[in-house]
Amino acid sequence: MKSHFHLLTALMLCLLLTNQAFTQPVPETQSRRQPIREVALTGTGYELGLQHGRILKKEIAELIARFKEKTTREQGRDANEVLADFYQKTNFDDTIKHWTPDLYEEVRGIADGAGQSFGDVMLFNLVDEYWVYLDDLRNHHCSGMGVPARDGQPAYIAQNMDIEAYTDGYQVLLRIARTANRPEQLILTHPGCIGFTGMNEAGIGACMNTLMQLKANTRGLPVAFIVRRITGSSDKEDLLNFLQNVPHASGQNYIIGIKDEVFDFEASANKVVRFDPNNENGTVYHTNHPLVNDDVKEWFKKYNPALPEEEKPVNANSFVRLAAVQRRVTPGGIISDAVIKETLRSKDDAKNPVCLAPNQWGVTFGSVIMTLSGTPFLQITSGPPDESEYKRVGFSEK
Repeated sequence: MKSHFHLLTALMLCLLLTNQAFTQPVPETQSRRQPIREVALTGTGYELGLQHGRILKKEIAELIARFKEKTTREQGRDANEVLADFYQKTNFDDTIKHWTPDLYEEVRGIADGAGQSFGDVMLFNLVDEYWVYLDDLRNHHCSGMGVPARDGQPAYIAQNMDIEAYTDGYQVLLRIARTANRPEQLILTHPGCIGFTGMNEAGIGACMNTLMQLKANTRGLPVAFIVRRITGSSDKEDLLNFLQNVPHASGQNYIIGIKDEVFDFEASANKVVRFDPNNENGTVYHTNHPLVNDDVKEWFKKYNPALPEEEKPVNANSFVRLAAVQRRVTPGGIISDAVIKETLRSKDDAKNPVCLAPNQWGVTFGSVIMTLSGTPFLQITSGPPDESEYKRVGFSEK
């Protein structure tokens, strides 16, 4: 009996220590995740896509299978039927071909290289547009900010890219080689998609936040193609003119960094409105509800920024996260990358954290900090930034 008692005591002690090991916070120097995988692509249009598809063929097939299994389960009907209905109700091809023909060819190349149908691969490049089709505000989680250059400090834009949980483990950083007409680019994405967010060697970058409450255009230019059009440009006037005049397929906020400057635009089907909070330090910040654009869908009218504050859903996820970001980046003084990292790792509200751990819906797929002034470079994590060290990635020498 005594030996059994000692054995039981030892087992309980072992379980207690094991539990403590799993619940203790991981020191910053010990990442629970591997650094993000880098994939280098060269050429233009179809060539870029063909390499992408061939290199990541296995992962693309796995993600398509995961997406379809999830869609069938959640929508209660076969995923192929859902996709057929989505494509029947939208028509983005003509607009993509008109505004970004090389990117349309890139998607075609991905499908050919991976041996997958064009429709299945194109869906991965219509993430926000598919979310609009589902009309579900749960697909709403990114937090971003921009800091202009000031008092010797460089300009930054940064965000947590929060997407669906089935993509976790498939984080990829694309390095797209420069050409005579295109700067080198660093793009966060998953296999099969041309890009979620990124920057180029000219010190130009883009961060995004879904604004599903704003009116959409089923024949507009999808978000992924807008992102890559921005990161493919080295000309300030060109990209600002493009962003404000292209027909937008989805409600979206764009934080744009151009060397020492930052801009924020809320885009909908009918208008593009600049958000400038006129902070002393010039910072901008955003989550997933409109702050200045009142082109709101009728069924989301409680999110109209023109409403009095007491009529808005201020306890909703996006409002809570916005307050957490705003508290950290609006005080006067210097906003360093250390402050940005602290903000992107924050979990001030356990139910509505800026840093999203893997859950039933989604995950902070990756966190990016783009330093745009001087010699531009990217800091990036694979997964939530409280589970990873930021990896610094520079551009190649010309």
